[in-house]
Amino acid sequence: MAYDQENEALDNEGTIVRGVGGFYYVDTGEEIVECRARGIFRKANVKPCVGDEVTIERTQDTDKAAGFITEIHERRNNFARPLVSNVDQFIVVSALADPEPNYKVLDKFLIAAEMRGIDIVICFTKADLVDDDTIEKAREVYSNVYPLLFLDARDPEQLKDLVPYLFEKKSALAGPSGVGKSTILSTLRRDSSIQTGSVSEKTGRGRNTTRHVELFRMTDFDAMIFDTPGFTSFDLPDLEPAELAEYYPDIYRYAEGCRYNGCLHDREPDCRVTEAVKRGDINPHRYNSYIEELHELQARKKY
Repeated sequence: MAYDQENEALDNEGTIVRGVGGFYYVDTGEEIVECRARGIFRKANVKPCVGDEVTIERTQDTDKAAGFITEIHERRNNFARPLVSNVDQFIVVSALADPEPNYKVLDKFLIAAEMRGIDIVICFTKADLVDDDTIEKAREVYSNVYPLLFLDARDPEQLKDLVPYLFEKKSALAGPSGVGKSTILSTLRRDSSIQTGSVSEKTGRGRNTTRHVELFRMTDFDAMIFDTPGFTSFDLPDLEPAELAEYYPDIYRYAEGCRYNGCLHDREPDCRVTEAVKRGDINPHRYNSYIEELHELQARKKY
Protein backbone atom coordinates (compact mmCIF):
# COMPACT_ATOMS: atom_id res chain seq x y z
CA MET A 1 0.00 0.00 0.00
CA ALA A 2 1.33 3.46 -0.90
CA TYR A 3 0.48 6.91 0.43
CA ASP A 4 0.73 10.00 -1.76
CA GLN A 5 0.80 12.99 0.59
CA GLU A 6 0.39 15.60 -2.16
CA ASN A 7 -2.79 14.03 -3.57
CA GLU A 8 -3.96 12.68 -0.23
CA ALA A 9 -4.55 9.27 -1.79
CA LEU A 10 -3.96 5.74 -0.66
CA ASP A 11 -3.22 2.94 -3.16
CA ASN A 12 -4.41 -0.60 -2.57
CA GLU A 13 -4.70 -3.79 -4.57
CA GLY A 14 -7.73 -6.01 -4.42
CA THR A 15 -10.36 -7.99 -6.28
CA ILE A 16 -13.67 -6.72 -7.63
CA VAL A 17 -16.38 -8.74 -5.89
CA ARG A 18 -19.45 -6.88 -7.12
CA GLY A 19 -20.45 -4.23 -9.63
CA VAL A 20 -23.74 -2.31 -9.42
CA GLY A 21 -24.81 0.90 -11.14
CA GLY A 22 -21.31 2.04 -12.07
CA PHE A 23 -19.90 1.32 -8.61
CA TYR A 24 -17.40 -1.49 -8.08
CA TYR A 25 -16.79 -3.09 -4.71
CA VAL A 26 -13.17 -4.10 -4.23
CA ASP A 27 -12.09 -6.62 -1.59
CA THR A 28 -8.60 -5.69 -0.38
CA GLY A 29 -8.44 -8.60 2.04
CA GLU A 30 -9.05 -6.26 4.95
CA GLU A 31 -12.17 -4.41 3.82
CA ILE A 32 -14.46 -3.86 0.85
CA VAL A 33 -14.03 -0.46 -0.77
CA GLU A 34 -16.67 1.22 -2.97
CA CYS A 35 -15.00 2.53 -6.12
CA ARG A 36 -15.63 4.19 -9.45
CA ALA A 37 -13.61 3.33 -12.56
CA ARG A 38 -11.39 6.01 -14.04
CA GLY A 39 -12.45 7.38 -17.42
CA ILE A 40 -9.43 5.83 -19.14
CA PHE A 41 -11.18 2.46 -19.11
CA ARG A 42 -14.27 3.82 -20.86
CA LYS A 43 -12.09 5.49 -23.50
CA ALA A 44 -10.27 2.19 -24.05
CA ASN A 45 -13.61 0.32 -24.20
CA VAL A 46 -12.60 -1.81 -21.20
CA LYS A 47 -15.27 -2.64 -18.64
CA PRO A 48 -14.18 -3.75 -15.17
CA CYS A 49 -15.82 -6.99 -14.11
CA VAL A 50 -16.21 -9.21 -11.09
CA GLY A 51 -13.04 -11.23 -10.54
CA ASP A 52 -10.71 -8.52 -11.88
CA GLU A 53 -7.60 -7.96 -9.83
CA VAL A 54 -7.15 -4.20 -9.65
CA THR A 55 -5.21 -1.31 -8.19
CA ILE A 56 -7.35 1.32 -6.53
CA GLU A 57 -6.62 4.84 -5.38
CA ARG A 58 -8.20 5.65 -2.03
CA THR A 59 -9.36 9.24 -1.86
CA GLN A 60 -10.42 11.52 0.94
CA ASP A 61 -12.02 14.30 -1.08
CA THR A 62 -15.13 12.83 -2.67
CA ASP A 63 -18.61 11.95 -1.50
CA LYS A 64 -19.30 9.76 -4.53
CA ALA A 65 -16.97 6.84 -3.79
CA ALA A 66 -14.21 5.88 -1.41
CA GLY A 67 -11.80 5.28 -4.26
CA PHE A 68 -11.12 4.88 -7.95
CA ILE A 69 -9.93 1.89 -9.96
CA THR A 70 -6.72 2.99 -11.64
CA GLU A 71 -5.42 -0.28 -13.08
CA ILE A 72 -6.90 -3.61 -14.13
CA HIS A 73 -4.25 -6.31 -13.96
CA GLU A 74 -3.84 -8.78 -16.81
CA ARG A 75 -6.70 -11.28 -16.89
CA ARG A 76 -5.93 -15.00 -16.89
CA ASN A 77 -9.30 -15.64 -18.56
CA ASN A 78 -12.64 -13.94 -18.92
CA PHE A 79 -16.23 -14.65 -19.91
CA ALA A 80 -18.78 -12.42 -21.61
CA ARG A 81 -21.90 -14.08 -20.17
CA PRO A 82 -21.70 -13.76 -17.26
CA LEU A 83 -19.12 -10.95 -17.25
CA VAL A 84 -16.45 -12.35 -14.94
CA SER A 85 -12.70 -12.89 -15.06
CA ASN A 86 -9.88 -14.87 -13.47
CA VAL A 87 -11.84 -18.05 -12.79
CA ASP A 88 -9.39 -20.63 -11.43
CA GLN A 89 -11.78 -23.54 -11.19
CA PHE A 90 -15.19 -24.76 -12.28
CA ILE A 91 -17.23 -26.75 -9.79
CA VAL A 92 -19.43 -28.34 -12.46
CA VAL A 93 -22.68 -29.27 -10.76
CA SER A 94 -25.15 -31.86 -12.03
CA ALA A 95 -28.09 -33.39 -10.22
CA LEU A 96 -28.55 -37.15 -10.25
CA ALA A 97 -32.35 -36.69 -10.02
CA ASP A 98 -34.96 -33.95 -10.30
CA PRO A 99 -33.71 -33.07 -12.94
CA GLU A 100 -31.96 -36.17 -14.24
CA PRO A 101 -28.36 -35.66 -15.40
CA ASN A 102 -27.82 -34.42 -18.94
CA TYR A 103 -24.36 -35.67 -19.80
CA LYS A 104 -24.27 -33.84 -23.15
CA VAL A 105 -24.75 -30.50 -21.40
CA LEU A 106 -22.28 -31.49 -18.69
CA ASP A 107 -19.63 -32.27 -21.30
CA LYS A 108 -20.06 -28.82 -22.87
CA PHE A 109 -19.21 -27.26 -19.51
CA LEU A 110 -16.13 -29.45 -19.32
CA ILE A 111 -14.98 -28.46 -22.82
CA ALA A 112 -15.48 -24.76 -22.04
CA ALA A 113 -13.34 -25.08 -18.91
CA GLU A 114 -10.64 -27.09 -20.67
CA MET A 115 -10.40 -24.47 -23.42
CA ARG A 116 -9.63 -21.78 -20.86
CA GLY A 117 -7.21 -23.85 -18.79
CA ILE A 118 -9.55 -23.89 -15.80
CA ASP A 119 -9.36 -26.64 -13.16
CA ILE A 120 -12.43 -28.89 -12.93
CA VAL A 121 -14.25 -30.72 -10.15
CA ILE A 122 -17.54 -32.48 -10.92
CA CYS A 123 -20.11 -32.39 -8.14
CA PHE A 124 -23.16 -34.65 -8.43
CA THR A 125 -25.93 -33.48 -6.11
CA LYS A 126 -29.10 -35.15 -4.80
CA ALA A 127 -27.16 -38.37 -4.30
CA ASP A 128 -29.49 -39.07 -1.39
CA LEU A 129 -32.40 -39.45 -3.85
CA VAL A 130 -30.94 -42.19 -6.08
CA ASP A 131 -29.78 -45.77 -5.81
CA ASP A 132 -26.23 -47.04 -5.98
CA ASP A 133 -26.55 -48.04 -9.65
CA THR A 134 -27.24 -44.44 -10.69
CA ILE A 135 -24.22 -43.22 -8.76
CA GLU A 136 -22.03 -45.94 -10.22
CA LYS A 137 -23.07 -45.06 -13.79
CA ALA A 138 -21.93 -41.47 -13.31
CA ARG A 139 -18.74 -42.64 -11.62
CA GLU A 140 -17.86 -44.94 -14.53
CA VAL A 141 -18.18 -42.11 -17.04
CA TYR A 142 -15.93 -39.56 -15.33
CA SER A 143 -13.88 -41.22 -12.59
CA ASN A 144 -10.71 -41.54 -14.67
CA VAL A 145 -10.94 -37.97 -15.93
CA TYR A 146 -11.90 -35.50 -13.16
CA PRO A 147 -12.30 -35.42 -9.37
CA LEU A 148 -15.83 -36.52 -8.49
CA LEU A 149 -18.05 -35.78 -5.49
CA PHE A 150 -21.47 -37.29 -4.74
CA LEU A 151 -23.43 -35.49 -2.05
CA ASP A 152 -26.51 -33.88 -0.65
CA ALA A 153 -25.88 -30.14 -1.11
CA ARG A 154 -27.88 -29.35 2.04
CA ASP A 155 -25.58 -31.39 4.29
CA PRO A 156 -22.61 -29.39 5.65
CA GLU A 157 -20.83 -32.59 6.64
CA GLN A 158 -20.89 -33.87 3.07
CA LEU A 159 -19.75 -30.52 1.68
CA LYS A 160 -16.59 -30.80 3.75
CA ASP A 161 -15.32 -33.09 0.97
CA LEU A 162 -15.50 -30.14 -1.43
CA VAL A 163 -13.57 -27.69 0.77
CA PRO A 164 -10.03 -29.01 0.01
CA TYR A 165 -10.57 -28.29 -3.69
CA LEU A 166 -11.47 -24.66 -2.97
CA PHE A 167 -8.35 -23.51 -1.12
CA GLU A 168 -6.56 -20.49 -2.62
CA LYS A 169 -8.76 -20.46 -5.73
CA LYS A 170 -11.54 -18.42 -7.27
CA SER A 171 -14.12 -21.09 -8.09
CA ALA A 172 -17.30 -20.77 -10.12
CA LEU A 173 -20.32 -23.00 -9.71
CA ALA A 174 -21.41 -24.04 -13.20
CA GLY A 175 -24.33 -26.15 -14.30
CA PRO A 176 -28.01 -26.07 -15.30
CA SER A 177 -30.57 -24.35 -13.09
CA GLY A 178 -32.14 -26.40 -10.34
CA VAL A 179 -29.18 -28.69 -9.69
CA GLY A 180 -28.21 -27.14 -6.35
CA LYS A 181 -25.57 -24.48 -7.07
CA SER A 182 -27.13 -21.86 -4.77
CA THR A 183 -27.73 -24.52 -2.14
CA ILE A 184 -24.05 -25.46 -2.20
CA LEU A 185 -23.03 -21.84 -1.81
CA SER A 186 -25.50 -21.10 0.97
CA THR A 187 -24.47 -24.24 2.85
CA LEU A 188 -20.79 -23.36 2.53
CA ARG A 189 -21.48 -19.84 3.74
CA ARG A 190 -23.92 -21.02 6.40
CA ASP A 191 -26.17 -18.28 5.05
CA SER A 192 -29.80 -19.21 4.47
CA SER A 193 -30.49 -15.73 3.07
CA ILE A 194 -29.25 -16.85 -0.36
CA GLN A 195 -32.38 -17.68 -2.30
CA THR A 196 -32.60 -21.23 -3.62
CA GLY A 197 -34.86 -22.51 -6.34
CA SER A 198 -37.07 -25.46 -7.13
CA VAL A 199 -37.62 -27.34 -10.35
CA SER A 200 -40.58 -26.35 -12.48
CA GLU A 201 -43.15 -29.13 -12.45
CA LYS A 202 -44.30 -28.14 -15.95
CA THR A 203 -40.92 -28.05 -17.70
CA GLY A 204 -38.73 -30.11 -15.40
CA ARG A 205 -36.16 -27.32 -15.57
CA GLY A 206 -34.76 -25.42 -12.65
CA ARG A 207 -35.59 -21.82 -11.91
CA ASN A 208 -32.50 -19.63 -11.80
CA THR A 209 -32.49 -17.69 -8.52
CA THR A 210 -29.25 -15.69 -8.76
CA ARG A 211 -29.90 -12.17 -10.09
CA HIS A 212 -26.44 -10.59 -10.19
CA VAL A 213 -22.79 -11.56 -10.23
CA GLU A 214 -20.95 -11.58 -6.91
CA LEU A 215 -17.72 -13.06 -5.64
CA PHE A 216 -17.87 -14.28 -2.04
CA ARG A 217 -14.89 -14.73 0.23
CA MET A 218 -15.22 -17.80 2.42
CA THR A 219 -14.55 -16.60 5.95
CA ASP A 220 -13.65 -20.03 7.34
CA PHE A 221 -10.98 -20.85 4.77
CA ASP A 222 -8.89 -19.15 2.08
CA ALA A 223 -11.15 -19.33 -0.95
CA MET A 224 -13.49 -17.23 -3.10
CA ILE A 225 -16.60 -18.43 -4.95
CA PHE A 226 -18.49 -16.75 -7.77
CA ASP A 227 -22.26 -16.65 -7.54
CA THR A 228 -23.66 -15.81 -10.97
CA PRO A 229 -26.89 -16.03 -12.97
CA GLY A 230 -24.82 -17.44 -15.83
CA PHE A 231 -22.77 -20.58 -16.40
CA THR A 232 -26.03 -22.44 -17.06
CA SER A 233 -25.30 -23.18 -20.73
CA PHE A 234 -22.51 -22.80 -23.24
CA ASP A 235 -22.38 -22.25 -26.97
CA LEU A 236 -18.88 -23.40 -27.75
CA PRO A 237 -16.66 -21.10 -29.83
CA ASP A 238 -15.73 -21.82 -33.40
CA LEU A 239 -13.33 -24.71 -32.95
CA GLU A 240 -11.59 -26.54 -35.75
CA PRO A 241 -12.72 -30.20 -35.71
CA ALA A 242 -9.10 -31.34 -35.41
CA GLU A 243 -8.75 -29.35 -32.16
CA LEU A 244 -11.67 -30.91 -30.32
CA ALA A 245 -9.86 -33.97 -28.94
CA GLU A 246 -7.48 -31.66 -27.02
CA TYR A 247 -10.37 -30.78 -24.72
CA TYR A 248 -11.29 -34.39 -23.93
CA PRO A 249 -8.26 -35.37 -21.81
CA ASP A 250 -9.29 -39.01 -21.61
CA ILE A 251 -9.31 -39.17 -25.42
CA TYR A 252 -6.34 -36.92 -26.10
CA ARG A 253 -3.98 -39.06 -24.06
CA TYR A 254 -4.27 -41.76 -26.76
CA ALA A 255 -4.39 -39.45 -29.79
CA GLU A 256 -0.66 -39.11 -30.36
CA GLY A 257 -0.39 -42.81 -31.14
CA CYS A 258 -2.66 -42.65 -34.18
CA ARG A 259 -1.26 -43.66 -37.57
CA TYR A 260 -2.26 -40.47 -39.39
CA ASN A 261 -1.50 -36.89 -38.43
CA GLY A 262 -4.76 -35.00 -38.09
CA CYS A 263 -6.69 -38.15 -37.22
CA LEU A 264 -10.19 -37.20 -36.07
CA HIS A 265 -10.67 -40.53 -34.26
CA ASP A 266 -13.87 -41.19 -36.14
CA ARG A 267 -13.51 -43.70 -39.01
CA GLU A 268 -9.76 -43.57 -39.70
CA PRO A 269 -7.75 -46.83 -39.75
CA ASP A 270 -5.18 -47.62 -37.05
CA CYS A 271 -6.72 -45.09 -34.67
CA ARG A 272 -5.43 -45.57 -31.15
CA VAL A 273 -8.47 -43.80 -29.71
CA THR A 274 -11.04 -46.17 -31.22
CA GLU A 275 -8.84 -49.10 -30.16
CA ALA A 276 -8.87 -47.76 -26.58
CA VAL A 277 -12.67 -47.53 -26.71
CA LYS A 278 -12.89 -51.18 -27.78
CA ARG A 279 -10.58 -52.20 -24.93
CA GLY A 280 -12.69 -50.26 -22.43
CA ASP A 281 -9.93 -47.76 -21.64
CA ILE A 282 -12.15 -44.90 -22.81
CA ASN A 283 -15.74 -44.81 -21.58
CA PRO A 284 -18.20 -45.26 -24.51
CA HIS A 285 -20.28 -42.31 -23.33
CA ARG A 286 -17.30 -39.99 -23.47
CA TYR A 287 -16.33 -41.22 -26.92
CA ASN A 288 -19.91 -40.87 -28.22
CA SER A 289 -20.03 -37.38 -26.71
CA TYR A 290 -16.84 -36.51 -28.57
CA ILE A 291 -18.15 -37.90 -31.88
CA GLU A 292 -21.45 -36.04 -31.54
CA GLU A 293 -19.63 -32.77 -30.83
CA LEU A 294 -17.22 -33.46 -33.70
CA HIS A 295 -20.05 -33.95 -36.19
CA GLU A 296 -21.71 -30.74 -35.00
CA LEU A 297 -18.48 -28.83 -35.63
CA GLN A 298 -18.09 -30.40 -39.06
CA ALA A 299 -21.66 -29.51 -40.01
CA ARG A 300 -21.08 -25.95 -38.82
CA LYS A 301 -17.98 -25.67 -41.03
CA LYS A 302 -20.03 -26.57 -44.12
CA TYR A 303 -22.06 -23.41 -43.69
